[in-house]
Amino acid sequence: MTQAVLDGVRDLLPSFRERADETERLRQVPDASVKELEETGFFRMLQPKRFDGLEADPIDFFTAVSLIASGCGSTGWISSVLGVHPWQVALFHDTAQQAVWGDDTSTRLSSSYAPTGKAVVADGGYMLQGRWSFSSGSAHATWVLLGGLVSNAEGQIVDFKTFLVPREKYEVVDVWNVVGLSGTGSNDIVVDETFIPEEFTLSMGDTGRCFGPGQEQNPGELYKLPFHSLFTTTISTPIIGMARGAYSEHVEMQQKRVRAAYAGEKASSDPFAAVRIARAGSEIDAAWALTMANIREEQALVAKGEKIPLSLRLRVRRDQVLGTQRAIDAIDELFEASGGRALAQGTYLQRAWRDAHAGRVHAANDPERALQMYGMHEFGHKVDPGMY
Repeated sequence: MTQAVLDGVRDLLPSFRERADETERLRQVPDASVKELEETGFFRMLQPKRFDGLEADPIDFFTAVSLIASGCGSTGWISSVLGVHPWQVALFHDTAQQAVWGDDTSTRLSSSYAPTGKAVVADGGYMLQGRWSFSSGSAHATWVLLGGLVSNAEGQIVDFKTFLVPREKYEVVDVWNVVGLSGTGSNDIVVDETFIPEEFTLSMGDTGRCFGPGQEQNPGELYKLPFHSLFTTTISTPIIGMARGAYSEHVEMQQKRVRAAYAGEKASSDPFAAVRIARAGSEIDAAWALTMANIREEQALVAKGEKIPLSLRLRVRRDQVLGTQRAIDAIDELFEASGGRALAQGTYLQRAWRDAHAGRVHAANDPERALQMYGMHEFGHKVDPGMY
């Protein structure tokens, strides 16, 4: 079944490329693209089987995301973000899972995890309010996952939770006017003070321990992987896909290009152009290989019933942020070597250049913080496992 999804995604790539300009004009992915992805089964890849999901290998999910992004960066980005959320919902209490999927197993969710809202402990749950930014794909979702620090009656911070909120309890505010990833519709979410039951929350402390109450209903190995391994890879994978798309277009352009400034020399005969292609291709391959190899290693430990060591989880983050950087370095190399025609509106290269650099500023792609934590752990300093 997973192979059918991948085949279906490949078939859609020409359409995603054709709609790329429309995606930017709309400032969100067209409904037609989301519908087509839904029909392939893509959004069900990480969803529990008991709710018509595939519980697919996450490597297959990331492969599909990379393919989508090679056709359109914004489409790849929101596909990755919307597509990973069923994995987290599967960790929530069964009451929440039933609320999301009980009547419609095609329900989609957006998110904004930065704890910019305010949550206060109440009887049986929490009172939540606030404003959250950068909820990618929010126009295509009917639930949202929001991060929030929890305070008790005395005002003391007692937890960091994810809150699951239905569409009727939040407003989407259109603020997304940007130069990169402009088709992701990453708008703001506003919640007036509203009650969220305990069952509709998930502690980041629990996810840091690779635990969630939903594992009772969803005991598969997929749902025992670390949250911060899966979700941060969700942010880097589209950028690697953009690099692959840029590589393909660059090679095609150079095969046809005649360099007027060099007396009509064919770019495909330029040895320096060949070196740039080789270097960029290696960076892209290295980004993908290391990122996926680390996930495979975590999967192998889960399959044996063993705990995933913090050193590996930190390595996942190390190679994930560096994978993003490698992909962007490759795009920069290709873009700079493509000539003035790559600047034309409508080319994949200029859009990939803008989109990848926009994706680079996401908190999950912050290299210094991830690399510092890895290095400090190697030096023997204590690192909070809840964040990795």
